[in-house]
Amino acid sequence: MPLSPPMSPPSRRRVRLAATATAVLLALLAPALPASAAGTPAPPAPPAATATARPAHPGLDRKALDRTLQDLHKAGMYGAYSAVRDGDASWQGASGVADIKTGRPMRPQFEHRIGSITKTFTATAVLQQVGEGTIDLDAPIGRYLPDVVPGERGRAITVRMLLNHTSGLGDYDTEIWKTPDDVVRMRYRQWDPRELVRLGLEAPPQGKPGEAHHYANTNYVIAGLLLRKVTGQAPEKYITDHVIRKAGLKHTYFPRSAHVTGPHAKIYEGLYGLFDPPRDFTVHNMSWARTAGALISTMDDLNQFFRALLTGKLLDPAELRQMKTTVPTEVGARYGLGLFSVDSTCGRFWGHDGLVWGASTISLSSEDGRRQLSLGVNLTRYYGLGEDGLPKTGPIDTAQQAHMGQALCGISPTRDAAPRVSPFRDPESIRVPAAAR
Repeated sequence: MPLSPPMSPPSRRRVRLAATATAVLLALLAPALPASAAGTPAPPAPPAATATARPAHPGLDRKALDRTLQDLHKAGMYGAYSAVRDGDASWQGASGVADIKTGRPMRPQFEHRIGSITKTFTATAVLQQVGEGTIDLDAPIGRYLPDVVPGERGRAITVRMLLNHTSGLGDYDTEIWKTPDDVVRMRYRQWDPRELVRLGLEAPPQGKPGEAHHYANTNYVIAGLLLRKVTGQAPEKYITDHVIRKAGLKHTYFPRSAHVTGPHAKIYEGLYGLFDPPRDFTVHNMSWARTAGALISTMDDLNQFFRALLTGKLLDPAELRQMKTTVPTEVGARYGLGLFSVDSTCGRFWGHDGLVWGASTISLSSEDGRRQLSLGVNLTRYYGLGEDGLPKTGPIDTAQQAHMGQALCGISPTRDAAPRVSPFRDPESIRVPAAAR
């Protein structure tokens, strides 16, 4: 049976759906809403949440972390896993189910598709080459890839503009998935990176080079081709050898097939109600994301990666400063080179988020890499779209806010009645896929 036709909301402005599936990323400490208002398919009865016990530490309220993660499942999220660090102390937990048919429980160490957090790994690799002198951040991309980005755009768009999404290039995503049928039909298709770039170049531009931040996966597929050009290696191999292994990560890798090879949860895509019930997208070919979003990792590995990055273990000081040189976005965060920053009353946090069909992730770290949160969930685009064409929000988002507030700032909604932390807003300029319009 064919799927429903794409929605046509009144507002046609381009927005990108972030890992949280909300237009505003986690206004911390929002009052909890009743779980019955979730409006999403009821999950199976929750198993007892599992957690990895560590020595007590005053900076981590383990009971509150476990409670707020369980509340996320109770609000309607199928399953979630979280890793939190404060200095040398750490906590890992999971809630809900990894398989809605069998009720198999979530586990904290499950591998997960991390989507656009891959961009931080790719940007790190490019900046390593900047440090080696093989890439000039402010050189036009046409100097390196004249056949990939030809003509005036190749002369006007710099490497820096690719990494901070100010190139103005359109996104190939809008050309790939125009209807819900496309999402299903092409889940196993193998994409060549040059074909993806061609589609991005043919898509309507989002702005003039250097004018403003406009998020596009096209930028980071080009960055992968740049790595191939200057290193002579497949970009996935270079990133594995010089970023993933250098950071000491054990469960982070580019998939070689449509499968996640280690222990993992199933992932489910709702597409704003167009998939009802949400569809299982556990197995799908991530060649459409490449160096923009194909990596698989664990929450603990992500914390280890961002701590290594922010403490100078992966980049020299000059390149790390470049990475943290940011431009404004439309939603309040500031975006650097594959890394964004958000400010709150408990400090500044750096990180990235990611979304692929059925899986979303966010990873945030304090400036010194001591306070960290990585959170993954296995149900995406669970609410519908409003009349303005933007994703609706609800109890799932409120519960996620509460867990993040507890993890990053030690704030419990049951203890603190009023918000004390300014909102974390999504850096990716939230965009509804064309298939859902």
